[in-house]
Amino acid sequence: MSPPSNDDRSARHSVRATARRTAALLNALTAEPDPDPGAIAGILLDHGELGPLELTADDVAGLRTAALRLREVFTADGVDEAAGVLNRLLREGTGPLRLSSHDGRSPWHPHLDSDDEAPWGEWFLASSCMALTVLLWEGQRPPGGLCSSPSCGDVFLTVGSGPERRYCSRRCATRERVAAHRRARAGSRSP
Repeated sequence: MSPPSNDDRSARHSVRATARRTAALLNALTAEPDPDPGAIAGILLDHGELGPLELTADDVAGLRTAALRLREVFTADGVDEAAGVLNRLLREGTGPLRLSSHDGRSPWHPHLDSDDEAPWGEWFLASSCMALTVLLWEGQRPPGGLCSSPSCGDVFLTVGSGPERRYCSRRCATRERVAAHRRARAGSRSP
């Protein structure tokens, strides 16, 4: 097996890849009070972290604390509030901007955590803030939102153009449309 190309290695450090990782981790870390370290490690590996990867319960607790703070960006009411939340998180939870190549194991990329060996929670908060900040800057709108389905609660990213999203997936949108249709039909049959 050949080593990953520089393009492959730098793709995992792109803003959108980092934002996708943020949303996936945020949903997994906030779905239940005690997320499984193996499942969280699997998400990190799926999003380009190098293995083998073993997380402790303390690592996951730090990641969960960061996820709960980051969730505020996705629940913000408009771009100004999202920017305010990001500014607060950047001020309170990140270090100065620096470049890292992880001792030559990856392409140079920006970091806002204290160092390459920072705790998982610090790294997650810092890298996520950076990606979400760039998405807000590029789109001049919140970088994501919270699914409108009352039975869901997942966050989603708003990248690209098009109408404002309300649901995290087609599945949630379809489920809500079908439920609304059934309610409307049941209401029209009532005497």
